[in-house]
Parts: sequence; structure tokens; C-alpha cells
Amino acid sequence: MSLLDTHIGFVEALRSAGLSVSLAEGLDAISALEKVHWHDRETVRAAYAATLVKRQPQRVTFDAVFDIWFPRLVGSGVAGDGLEPASGPQDTGPDLERFREALADALASGDGQAQDGRTLQDLAVEAVARFGAMPGRGPGLSSWSAYTSLQRVSPGELLDRLVQGLLGEGLDDEHAQRVAGRRIGEFTRLVEGDARRRIAEEKGPAHVVDVTVRPTIDRLDFTAARRSDLEEMRREIYPLARRLAARLTKEQHARRRGPLDVRRTVRASIATGGVPLTTHHRPKRPHRTDLVVLCDVSGSVANFAQFTLMLVFALREAFSGVRAFTFVDDVVEVSDSFRPGADVVEVMDSLAGRISQAALWGRTNYGRALTRFAEEHPDAVGPRSSLLVLGDGRSNYSDLALPVLGELAGRARHAWWLNPEHPRHWGTGDSAADRYGEIVAMVECRNLAQLGEFVHGIV
Repeated sequence: MSLLDTHIGFVEALRSAGLSVSLAEGLDAISALEKVHWHDRETVRAAYAATLVKRQPQRVTFDAVFDIWFPRLVGSGVAGDGLEPASGPQDTGPDLERFREALADALASGDGQAQDGRTLQDLAVEAVARFGAMPGRGPGLSSWSAYTSLQRVSPGELLDRLVQGLLGEGLDDEHAQRVAGRRIGEFTRLVEGDARRRIAEEKGPAHVVDVTVRPTIDRLDFTAARRSDLEEMRREIYPLARRLAARLTKEQHARRRGPLDVRRTVRASIATGGVPLTTHHRPKRPHRTDLVVLCDVSGSVANFAQFTLMLVFALREAFSGVRAFTFVDDVVEVSDSFRPGADVVEVMDSLAGRISQAALWGRTNYGRALTRFAEEHPDAVGPRSSLLVLGDGRSNYSDLALPVLGELAGRARHAWWLNPEHPRHWGTGDSAADRYGEIVAMVECRNLAQLGEFVHGIV
């Protein structure tokens, strides 16, 4: 593979991982790389990052893709030419004991270097080479495993020993636990990275990126997010709202003129014989609709519902009014939480505390929730309202109340349904998304990027 092929493959891998890299930015990267020395890998990384990464949350994904396409070494490297996968049981073998001692030295040292000079990075490479090899596996399966390496080395068992050493250096117990956990976590990440590098040598970097690299935070599915991902999403939702608000303001200014006023245009052009022709437009009548949000807050879609409500709250000035209702099998209005001047974090905490009120029996029942909504809040949806339903449409095989939804959608100016599941799952099992989609436009909304684009389209 030539250097140009590597560059093109790397850029394509970044795009598939969620980074928007244009052709011009790819050419900018090539221009930057012409000015740096290729013998310094970190300089090459910095040149690529400076030209291709637009926002800080994308940097983690960028680094993961870069490490696969531009590996630190090939195989075990020059220093590890003598490394061979150890044979026989590794849990009690002498190779494992010697390695664990060296690892303990490196973790205990402040600079991550053992007494024999090996760094954590070197030890991670050795851990995969000696204890992560899985020869003889079937076709399509990898010969290397980070999980097997970590199971045999068991760095977590060194935690107490490491904490005791840090306590002896004068750290308090809480600080020592935190530092020890961070160092062991760093070694774990290095082992996982080296295993990916070796698998990429076997199967190609494009395959490894598709299988192992998590997408950028704005492309990560709500339903697949871990706790740490949710925290990062919460931090990302505010910049997303600001960017979206700025974009909407710019577009509204661009669309400030109303339709062409033919009579005024013709009259004004008489004095000049129509040359030049200056067009005149009728004043544009600004109108903002009311937004009514009906939100499933059951456990399966709680994260998706929370982030959608957060974005709606942040952009509430774009609507003339916002009414929000949450449900599981009963409906509760939470519009009072969307008060002017309220802090968005406090609003979300308040909503989380009221989720239990939306459940009578604890099982999602869309038919019952829609019926209760129509009966208890008949004035909520009207000709000036936009109805937004949030949920996966999984109603535990209960009555769907399709006529009720049809009546609500018929009364509203617009009606949409945001579904956090992939379209291939709509209509499977207890999902009624296909049935509801015949009445209300069913929109796939699985991540922050799709959520932002949808909200931009309806405002």
C-alpha cells in the first residue's frame, strides 16, 4: 500500500467513524504533511489533527483511528524480535510471574518505567505477544486477544499492592485509589490498542476500524451509550444547542424577505423602463408554532428522551410555547419545568424525579397513554401546534389506540415521531413503529447528530 493509499484509507476511516472530513481538508492535510518530518510519528499525528479535527470531542476517535492506520510498530518491533508466545498454562508459569513483577515496577514508578528500563507501552506489547496469542482459530477469527492477555496478566490484582506503595509516598487513601486505578486503566488501554494493531496487520486497518472503533460522541447511539458516554453527551448538548441556534438565526435572516410583490415591482420599474429591474417583496409574516412533546420515559428509551428534552429546552425560544408530557402507561405534564431562566441541569433533575408519576403498572402502554392524554388534555394540540412523540413504539402487545393518535395528528399543524431504534427493528417483536408510522411520520433518531438535524428542520 502506497503512502497516498494509506492517506485516502485513513480519511475514509475517519468519515466512517463520524468525522466530517471534506476533500479540501484532506488536501490541507497533505500540504501540512509536506512541511513536517515523517520520522516523528507524533508530529504526523499533530499535523493530521490540526487539519482534520474540528472539535475536541472528536479527538478520542481520531487518535484511535490514527493508531490503527499509522501503528507505532509492526509485529513486536525490533526490540521484541525474540518474543514468542509462551506455551502451556500461563496462570502460574515463571514467564507470567516475571512479567507481573516488571509491570508492578512500572505501575509504581511515576514515569511508568520499570527498573529494567521497559515502559508501560513496552510491557503492553509484550503482554499481547506472550499471553494474547490465539493460534489455530477458525477462518475469520483473529489470532490475538486483548481480553486473553488481560485475563492472564490480571493487572487489577496489583491494585492493592500499588495503593500500598502510594500510601507509603504520603498520599491519602482516596487519592491513592484514584491514581492506582488511572495507571491500571492506562495499561489496559495500551494492551487493547496493541491487540487492535496486530489484528489490523492480519485483517487490514479498515476492518478493525469498522469493528472496534467507537464513533464520535455525536454519532454514538443513545441506546448503546455507557455511563461515561452519557456524561460526555450532556456536555456536548449545550454546544450543540448554541451551534443550532446560531445556524437558525443566520438562516432566518437570510429568509427575512417575503414573497415577491409583483405590483410594487412593476410600478417601481416604470420610471426606468424596467432597466434595471428592482424587485420588491411583501413583508414576511413571522410565525412560531407551539410545540407539544409527548415523551416515553420508560427504561429502554430514557436516555434518548432525556437528551431530546434537553435540546428542546435549550431551544425553547424558537417556539411560541412548549408543553411537555411524559408517560410510561400514564401521562404527566411537566411543562412547568420549562420555565424561563431555569437551569437546564436543574430541569433535567426535576424531570427525572417525576418519571415515577408517569407509571401506574410499570409497563409501557402506548395505547393507554395516548388515550389518557387525549382525555385529560384535549386543548393541548390545536391548529397552531406541532406534535412531537418520542419513543420506540414498543407497547408490550397492548392496545395501540391508533384512532386516538390519528385524531391528535389531524388536529396538529405538524406531527412527527422520533424513534431511537434502527428502522430494521421497526415492526419486530412488540414494536408497533410500523403501524404508528402509517399515521405519523416516523423519523430515525439514534444519536445527537440526527437529533440536531431534525430539530433544525422543524424550527
